[in-house]
Amino acid sequence: MSTNKKEIGFFEKYLTVWVALCIGAGILIGHLAGEDITFLSDMEIYNVNIPIAILIWLMIYPMMLQIDFGSIKGVGKAPKGLILTLVINWLIKPFTMAFFAWIFFDKLYSAYIDPELAGEYIAGAILLGVAPCTAMVFVWSYLTDGDPNYTLVQVSVNDLIILVAFVPLVGLLLGITDITIPYGTLVASVLIFVVVPLVAGVITSKIMIRSKGEVWFKNEFLPKFKPVSIFALLLTLVLLFAFQGPNILNNPLIILLIAIPLIIQTYFIFFIAWFGGRKLKLPHAICSPAAMIGASNFFELAVAVAIALFGLQSPAALVTVVGVLVEVPIMLSLVALANRWRY
Repeated sequence: MSTNKKEIGFFEKYLTVWVALCIGAGILIGHLAGEDITFLSDMEIYNVNIPIAILIWLMIYPMMLQIDFGSIKGVGKAPKGLILTLVINWLIKPFTMAFFAWIFFDKLYSAYIDPELAGEYIAGAILLGVAPCTAMVFVWSYLTDGDPNYTLVQVSVNDLIILVAFVPLVGLLLGITDITIPYGTLVASVLIFVVVPLVAGVITSKIMIRSKGEVWFKNEFLPKFKPVSIFALLLTLVLLFAFQGPNILNNPLIILLIAIPLIIQTYFIFFIAWFGGRKLKLPHAICSPAAMIGASNFFELAVAVAIALFGLQSPAALVTVVGVLVEVPIMLSLVALANRWRY
């Protein structure tokens, strides 16, 4: 067990604060700018908003720099942990998220949300549920003394599966909501926001490691991208809430209503993964990151796809952004729980 107290970085620790400030700033900008801000939403190519696409790419590319597919060769050394991760992320989590979203938005909230809007709120939740965490899980794994190499294997395998499973799973679950799915836009979103930054990240990391060495790459090169990624995330949120402002001001409780099923889903998946790992007799260093990957989301991808499919002002996009808002405090509570239950 590590004797040093581990702490999350300043920006990551207060990410919820930055997100809340961006919500306020975005709503204020949208209110002051009025119709003048619509020129940004009109900057599209094949339903993909160009300013948002650039910002989200700047968020995702630094994550992909950390992926090492060479690490997958060691999968056979401890397959049970990887199997648990894959079962939770691809056979359980998407369906439980869809279930909780349906229960809350379609049934419990029926007096507050009309059926058409409920469908889009459900769609946003589904997009979060089908996108397992890629970046922040390294932070959660570190804070719970997870095995960093095995965490890298788990994330790398998940990224490969996203390439083939994301589109059909989203199509299946959105089809249940009776939403018309533009598969061309969905496939284009995965290409733009997963395939391109993934390939670029792998090529960049190989070139830099070959040129300067792995130690320099991890200790000097990668840290420089953290501010870029966070700044792009925050600026994206400002733009999103500049467009979402009228919806929120007309229904200020909507953020809380959205947050409730997302919070329940996060804790539910964590407990399934955690106790599943204990049942499989996984060591803490593997069980903990497996539970963290299941509980957290690749919200950057979810935000990007929600905007591409439904638009900047859509309820679906709002759900994915609320996912960003609630994720950090919830995950920090789960980090504390995992450390308290250390074995």
